[in-house]
Amino acid sequence: MSTTPAKHIVVITGMSGSGKSTAIRALEDVGFFCIDNLPVLLLPKLTELAGGGQFEHLAIVVDAREGIFLHEAPRVLDEVRRVGHHVEVLFLDASDDSLIRRFSETRRRHPLAPQGSVAEGLQSERLRLKDLRELADQVIDSSVLNVHDLKRMVQGRFNPEPASGPALSVMSFGFRHGVPPQADLVLDVRFLPNPYFVPELKGLTGKDPRVASYVLDREETRQFMEKVVDLCRFLFPRYQKEGKAYLTVALGCTGGKHRSVAIAESLCEQLTGDQTRVQLWHRDVEKE
Repeated sequence: MSTTPAKHIVVITGMSGSGKSTAIRALEDVGFFCIDNLPVLLLPKLTELAGGGQFEHLAIVVDAREGIFLHEAPRVLDEVRRVGHHVEVLFLDASDDSLIRRFSETRRRHPLAPQGSVAEGLQSERLRLKDLRELADQVIDSSVLNVHDLKRMVQGRFNPEPASGPALSVMSFGFRHGVPPQADLVLDVRFLPNPYFVPELKGLTGKDPRVASYVLDREETRQFMEKVVDLCRFLFPRYQKEGKAYLTVALGCTGGKHRSVAIAESLCEQLTGDQTRVQLWHRDVEKE
């Protein structure tokens, strides 16, 4: 057993253009010591050099540019875990269409296909990263996320602030804009009357007390909330027992502006204080 104090290490990997730079900056902002593009073979040496309590939380980016050394990643991560460090692997992904569009907007060439097409580079990269993706503790699909959404999600997932229970992210969304791929639980609240069709409420959001009252002051909503809160309190300790420290509950309505927002706000209010770190995110509230 190593005499180096145990560290929390987040290995960020994934597709080029998926947001790895945004993710590592997000962790740096919450106190991680961060290194971009560290050869994975150097990770054991880094844990030794960062001995003592100064660098308790480390984050590194490992990507396909490592080439032949990538196949060593599973062995190296196991080695670091065996000496007592807590290692988590975050894999960032996105659809090929999204990644190609991002490369086009930045006018960059794909690092694995400097003379070829971005599509060819992505195909090669997915093959190289296949083993790391299978090792990932969490996969985040950034296809529909902006940089602020991704930063919020990464910080909510890996914030070093201690919590005696699992960290919880409650999000509202609109089915019109797609189901969030990172959600662990998806709950559909479209069975409730829609404030959109009430002229004086249409232009407001679920954050407004008038909309919240319209949605929440109904017997069917109260029954729904009781069941959802009970479900969350039943599931969270059992997820934690199985080693899952972070959960995302997504509440969806048609547009993501009224019903889902009001219910997400209420759910957070009721769960805050249950020895659970709660993060609230309204994904589509500003969208038309």
